[in-house]
Amino acid sequence: MTRTLHHRACHLCEAICGLSIEVERQADGSQRILSIKGDAEDPFSRGHICPKAVALQDIQDDPDRLRQPLRRHGDSWQPIAWAEAFELVAERLADIQRRHGANAVAVYQGNPSVHNYGLMTHSNYFLGLLKTRNRYSATSVDQLPHHLISHLMYGHGLLIPIPDIDHTDFMLILGANPLVSNGSIMTVPDVARRLKALRARGGRLVVVDPRRSETAAVADRHLFIRPGEDAALLLGMLHTLFAEGLTRPTPLPVSGLDAVREAIAPFDSEAMSRRCGVSAGEIRQLARDFAAAERAVCYGRMGISTQPFGSLCQWLVQLINLVTGNLDREGGALCTLPAVDLVASTSGGHYARWRSRVSGLPEFAGELPVAALAEEILTPGEGQVRALVSVAGNPVLSTPNGRQLERALAGLEFMVSIDFYHNETTRHAELILPPTAPLEHDHYDTSFNLLAVRNVTRFNEALLDKPEGALHDWEIFVALARAFASRTGAELKPTLPPEQLIDLGLRHGPYGERSEHRLSLAVLREHPHGLDLGPLRPNLAGRLKTPDGRVQAAPEPLLADLQRFAAQPAPEAGALLLIGRRHPRSNNSWMHNYRRLVKGKPRHQLLMHPEDLARRGLVDGQRVRVRSRVGEVEVDVAASEEMMPGVVSLPHGWGHDRAGVRLAIARAQPGVSANDLTDERRLDALSGNAALNGIPVEVEAA
Repeated sequence: MTRTLHHRACHLCEAICGLSIEVERQADGSQRILSIKGDAEDPFSRGHICPKAVALQDIQDDPDRLRQPLRRHGDSWQPIAWAEAFELVAERLADIQRRHGANAVAVYQGNPSVHNYGLMTHSNYFLGLLKTRNRYSATSVDQLPHHLISHLMYGHGLLIPIPDIDHTDFMLILGANPLVSNGSIMTVPDVARRLKALRARGGRLVVVDPRRSETAAVADRHLFIRPGEDAALLLGMLHTLFAEGLTRPTPLPVSGLDAVREAIAPFDSEAMSRRCGVSAGEIRQLARDFAAAERAVCYGRMGISTQPFGSLCQWLVQLINLVTGNLDREGGALCTLPAVDLVASTSGGHYARWRSRVSGLPEFAGELPVAALAEEILTPGEGQVRALVSVAGNPVLSTPNGRQLERALAGLEFMVSIDFYHNETTRHAELILPPTAPLEHDHYDTSFNLLAVRNVTRFNEALLDKPEGALHDWEIFVALARAFASRTGAELKPTLPPEQLIDLGLRHGPYGERSEHRLSLAVLREHPHGLDLGPLRPNLAGRLKTPDGRVQAAPEPLLADLQRFAAQPAPEAGALLLIGRRHPRSNNSWMHNYRRLVKGKPRHQLLMHPEDLARRGLVDGQRVRVRSRVGEVEVDVAASEEMMPGVVSLPHGWGHDRAGVRLAIARAQPGVSANDLTDERRLDALSGNAALNGIPVEVEAA
């Protein structure tokens, strides 16, 4: 038996922490993981590790993980050969498209897609051949407003300014909890140490959230805000900045600031206070403090994206950074310059070139909002979706009104899932095609290096042997493409393995052959701990992709959306509003079958302020019924003074007790799916992103 120490990064969340993993090869040739620890030599994460990284061993050893392709026969599943499975997929999809048109086949790609470079490089090799407009992903239940605003203001949906957390003096966070998420649309391992350093150098941290989250608990100041009304606070701040002459010039080329000033004139702090529940004085003081800081940054994430004015919120965040001179400035919001630069190598995207058949929701970058998927399946007529390809996703638990989607999936003519679990979604498939596990393939992070608070790069070698007969996800997509092209006569271009594509990206990137770094895959293999390419620097002016080369401060769709915001009726008095929350041991529904992550105190409960409990005659620990427009669930309630009165919180991704789910550990956990309550009709009208926060609910004894 031999023991070896390997270095790679964890890619189960956005932190991409470096790991040191000890592996033992036994006499029979098999491998066993002995330990997983933080890599102290990783220049980015500096030894930081969270529970999700340690759970990589649970994924590898999980007896419920599928290791061969399966075909469903009624309620049972039987193994099927890879070649036969590929031919069956090609036959069924080609036949459905021949009879009903290309759009009769839909595609859904889940959150893990961006955590796996084989999916990033090769999924479209097959999916692109389908030529369907019915493409969906987890983007529209998460971050679509970020991409839309970057597209409209900066000309590219991936050109997203990131908080320069290591150099700022004042950080304003809205609807984000980086102490738990390790950053989100902000790749920031060891965020606790970074926030502590911010305060040690005399900086301030202010958090705005309807819950006193883990991050809010360590902030210099926490402000409760009515869910769904963050735009009111941001408008009040922006109005104050203009009205009190607190703006600063920017070296960036900008057009439209006069139009912004005129458009927000009616939204003063007094009027906005009535909307958001934060006093007018606090709104004005927050604007003054932000403007007075030498270097400040405003950052808004999940909580302000997943609401009816998510795009408006993200636009206002960008404007506050811009007009105070903190956009493209050290200590403010800066864009990365990653080693594999997707901004330079891809188009800026497009918006509203077509719309969904039933509700007319706009596409962005070729995808429709996933809130429309169920109705596109259930509504008869030309263009009705009759087949689905799901990739690394569980939309029954992660998209609004999951019960409706569940009913829709049950009526499909055909469904194939590229996944290694029988979950709440894949149980409806006729075929499940499981790829190799994370430690069995190599990896390069194209997505999260693009969002990192430093410019970093590393290549992660496969840690464990590829099992005999197994296929990597990219190999599955190549084989599906060949089978489909052979059956349909579609043109199929040659392709390269993912690592060769990454090598080309590195060589032609900003640190490649023409730079002093001369990066290539060979160079990265010589540096298994990764390379630090330096802090973020101002670069937005040279990276803008807008037609006139200027920041577009006043995109017409946003000016129009201000009128929708102004016309929004006031919240109903006494109504309870539901928000979500996450936990360090939880990263969406696919992390609930691992003992290391589900152990500890229960965290499935509905959190509710004691005053709201007493008003309804309820007590801590009681079983309650929570009801919304679309459904109801029963769950235990927990009294919590961290909640704003009038707001309740339920975590996402639980509720694994549906028939046909083969996840033994997850099924044994209590909890319900919050998306049995969220409403597919509640959307950010501009982007189509699901409004998962601020759902009106009723709570009563079960």
